[in-house]
Amino acid sequence: MPAPMETEARNGQVGGTVAVVMVPLTAQSHLAQLLHLSLFLCSLPGLAVHYVSTTTHVRQATSRLHRAWSAFANAISFHELPIPPFCSPHPDPSGTKFPAHLQPMFDAFEHLRAPVGALIRSLSASSRRVVVIHDPLASFAAEEAAALPNTESYVFHCLPALFQILFTRPSAALELSRDHGLTLPSSEVIITEEFAAFVQRQWNPSRIAHAAGILLNTCRALEGEFLDKIALEPDYCSKKLFAIGPLSPLAAVAGAGAGVGKRLVSSHECLDWLDKQPPASVVYVSFGTTTAMSSEEVRELAQGLLLSQQRFLWVLRDADRGDIFATEGRDDGQQMELEAEWEEKVRERGMVVRGWAPQLDILAHQATGAFFSHCGWNSCTESLCLGVPMVAWPMHSDQPTNAALVVDYHGVGVAVRGGGEAMGSEEIAAAIRQVMVGEESGGVRRRARELGEAVRAAVADGGASRAELDAFVALITR
Repeated sequence: MPAPMETEARNGQVGGTVAVVMVPLTAQSHLAQLLHLSLFLCSLPGLAVHYVSTTTHVRQATSRLHRAWSAFANAISFHELPIPPFCSPHPDPSGTKFPAHLQPMFDAFEHLRAPVGALIRSLSASSRRVVVIHDPLASFAAEEAAALPNTESYVFHCLPALFQILFTRPSAALELSRDHGLTLPSSEVIITEEFAAFVQRQWNPSRIAHAAGILLNTCRALEGEFLDKIALEPDYCSKKLFAIGPLSPLAAVAGAGAGVGKRLVSSHECLDWLDKQPPASVVYVSFGTTTAMSSEEVRELAQGLLLSQQRFLWVLRDADRGDIFATEGRDDGQQMELEAEWEEKVRERGMVVRGWAPQLDILAHQATGAFFSHCGWNSCTESLCLGVPMVAWPMHSDQPTNAALVVDYHGVGVAVRGGGEAMGSEEIAAAIRQVMVGEESGGVRRRARELGEAVRAAVADGGASRAELDAFVALITR
């Protein structure tokens, strides 16, 4: 945690609290990243941190907070704000890879504007200053903040700078693709029309114009060239930019004082299993909270793991529903069954986890040699921060862009998905072997270690990301 910072008197006021209001989108990665930033800021004197979402999503964010720093969350004020009821269907693995089943939740999220505005006005009346940090898809918060004289807002981007370039100016992204051989997707294949309409409603340039600055959950070690590029874009060049990430590894490695090979929790059965495996011998397999895999994809992946002849730890679970605590129709969800014959064949070298698993501990464990991932940005930053090479199978949204950054730009992984089509079991096995034991594995592992060292240095004291974060804190506590 940072050294205490004294809050100076301004405009005749002595002391006084600066209230920081976090407004994330109600999807797991967005909830988690602003909660990680909240944990950092709530440790500072003169800052009162308020984290706002729906009752369900406050509970979701806090229940999934890593236990190593869950006690610090007691310093955060959580506000459970009302929205209309929304349906929470099961994911449909037979449809688009984008989590279209979350659309009712996204539509209901738009109704947070009124209660968020009321909270900001209440805090404005009792605080020296109110600082609103909001997701780009919660730009209504910036408009609410702009109406108050002692309130300012900042946009928080939880996706990489390269994706922002692709999203805001595809022509610039095409130029980068040509220069670096990046395999970048078309926006038409990574989101649905319904979600695109939601983005158009929420990503309102007139609202964002009110923002005093932009925070990005990335760092120069990962995206220095792209940060320079995005700073020239019209939506960004007039704003103060702060590359303050990666936030989750900041908490795991720098904040908690842990590092590669060290546990952050006391025990979990998968960690006990990892303790028995040789160094760098296990492929960790996980596809995050929004990926719904079809039965065919599960079978191909299972067969690929078998054919690879590598040890593995596979977290196999369904994608989140809009309300992860909903009980209605729970038995109707997809049952991702594995054949008993397959389980018998891999018994000696594989483990399947059906529920929550401590991802940071797994990635930091000395037995973990690679991460087979959907390439969500949280997963990418955690893996790269800890120097673990990746096997990339991106599905939707920012994931194909993240995979291009990992595989094509940094050369710290290999891809098993291209041209919009999933590979079969033999391609999956070949990709795993390429990272774990192939002729190129040494170079991939070395580059991953070097990039991990650079990212950890960025978030440590004296690093570029830490300096940006300290500069942001100095600005809002001025």
